[in-house]
Amino acid sequence: MKSFFKDLKVVELANVLAGPAVGMFFAELGAEVIKIENKLTGGDITRSWKLPVEDKKLKTSAYFASVNWNKKSIFLDLNYKKDKQKVYDLICDADIVITNYKKGDDKKLGMDYATLCKINPKIIYAHISGYGENSNRTAYDLVLQAETGFMFMNGTPTSGPVKMPVAIIDLMAAHQLKEGILLALINKMKTGKGSKVTVSLFDSAIASLANQASNYLMANHNPEPIGSLHPNIAPYGEIFTTKDKRQIVLAIGSDKQFQRLCEILNLKEVAFNVKFSTNSERVKNRIELFEVINEKIAKCSSKKLLAELIEFDVPAGTIKSIKEMFSDIDSASYILSSNEKKNKNKAVKSITFNFSNY
Repeated sequence: MKSFFKDLKVVELANVLAGPAVGMFFAELGAEVIKIENKLTGGDITRSWKLPVEDKKLKTSAYFASVNWNKKSIFLDLNYKKDKQKVYDLICDADIVITNYKKGDDKKLGMDYATLCKINPKIIYAHISGYGENSNRTAYDLVLQAETGFMFMNGTPTSGPVKMPVAIIDLMAAHQLKEGILLALINKMKTGKGSKVTVSLFDSAIASLANQASNYLMANHNPEPIGSLHPNIAPYGEIFTTKDKRQIVLAIGSDKQFQRLCEILNLKEVAFNVKFSTNSERVKNRIELFEVINEKIAKCSSKKLLAELIEFDVPAGTIKSIKEMFSDIDSASYILSSNEKKNKNKAVKSITFNFSNY
């Protein structure tokens, strides 16, 4: 699969996160991805988004590296005729062009769909906007999280609204644009024609509200901030502390899983208690249920308990920091076969980054 798109050529005229994430998807699967960066501003703005601990001499930041792997960067000034022509030459035999221009900038630079499809009628023109192609408004993930319900729902009653720790709406829009591009590629295979594919961060955010949106539209339930808890399922998201002071979460999605949990915790009588025997009752009585389960888990070793939960297919996990996750990447290796362990170790050891012309 690593060379699945080896015959595909992608020109990336986008910067920051959403557009480049789409470009990297194709780069990871073998496509030739050429990233056009503004030489007047030093390239993609995220090159300068460095943590205080990062090396100031490097031309890339950790943020930039996260979505620009395996691409070739070319620094151009699209206001300059010769540089613009270089892009047109690349477009001639390209399959996909990815853009995230603000309204009017694409036409001003001669990089709009009408112009590029004259150069290459088979081009798939993929565009990400903030609030739709007809809006002049600048879009940032934080603002969109605020305006589409994500921040209101996130956090706890005492914390107040909290943003997600990654630009989640940018990433969801990137996934939706990838889906659109893949459909356009299938259509191109059938008809030989190119097309224009567009998504907006705002629309992607609304579409990604999923059950939280339908909870309101169908049940008139306006989601409130409830921390990590799930409004429809219990116990799901409650945080328990073990005897060795590790925090674990449970994601019980069925009555069968709940019964298995109760067997492991020696709470068989709880499994068939009318207050907890069905999911709807568990949601209604989740505070009382938490106290019962928490008392038991507080006496358990995290390693032993998690091993049992995984063995009996009860969804659970330890809360880890990013540092812990990377340093403890084999923490769940005991559930893998010996061959899977070998392949996993090879994969971990082979992680590399290739930044061309940066």
